[in-house]
Amino acid sequence: MTGNDSPVLRVAGRPVARYVTSPELPHRLSPRPYLHPVTTLAGTPVTEFSPADHLHHLGVGVAVPDVEGHNFWGGRTFVRDQGPTELDNHGTQRHTAFQLRDPDGFVEELRWVADGTELLRERRTVAATELTATAWALDFTFSLTNITPHPLTLGSPATNGRPGAAYGGFFWRARKESAAPRVFTADREGEREVHGGTADWLVMTGETWSLVFAGATERTRRDPWFVRTEEYPGVGSSLAHDDRVAVAPGDTLVRRIVTVVADGRLDADGAAALVREAVSP
Repeated sequence: MTGNDSPVLRVAGRPVARYVTSPELPHRLSPRPYLHPVTTLAGTPVTEFSPADHLHHLGVGVAVPDVEGHNFWGGRTFVRDQGPTELDNHGTQRHTAFQLRDPDGFVEELRWVADGTELLRERRTVAATELTATAWALDFTFSLTNITPHPLTLGSPATNGRPGAAYGGFFWRARKESAAPRVFTADREGEREVHGGTADWLVMTGETWSLVFAGATERTRRDPWFVRTEEYPGVGSSLAHDDRVAVAPGDTLVRRIVTVVADGRLDADGAAALVREAVSP
């Protein structure tokens, strides 16, 4: 990796992702580190940054719309019985330091700050691994520790009264093309079928690329998938799907998502095989 603010991840010597640690963004977008562009080994971009439809979608990263009332997702806040509302409640994820930096990954410390107060401290581990001549894996773990003396709860628009909108946690804004991408799991296909459900892995395919998302721990696999294809292409793992998630003082919430980035359009068998190789016990 090179550069202080934009390390580059490489697989087999090829650049596959740029990581921006300190973006200069409007406060209402909840500034935070992100990966963009992320590409296949052939160089096809598979992320979007601040697209016109959702300016606060920043490639690949961690975003939570409600941390004890503070917005670390960006944009408007969903208020019960009121709907999406513009509030001055945005937080910022601040890069503190890299504990480890290599060409294929890093370990980073971050501070989640709102109204001048640090609420959460994050340890983020990201690694890129070659799988085949046409596929590599992005291994992304985040650990959120409540450093306040009080319990913190994490919520989503769904827990605040908007059904089907349980976004928040790991989120990947994918490449937008003329046609909506295909999305499927081992036994379901289409946004309506896979959104809000659990599955060991989930595939999104575009014209010449595939993304395979897999929860890499038993706890992560219990989180339902948040999926969009028609409005925009995006996949996330929902931290607060039905209820708010409480983090006691000093406790840590950990999730690990492995994403296979492949050239071509994978089928279910091909996706399952790559997931088995990418997700180590």
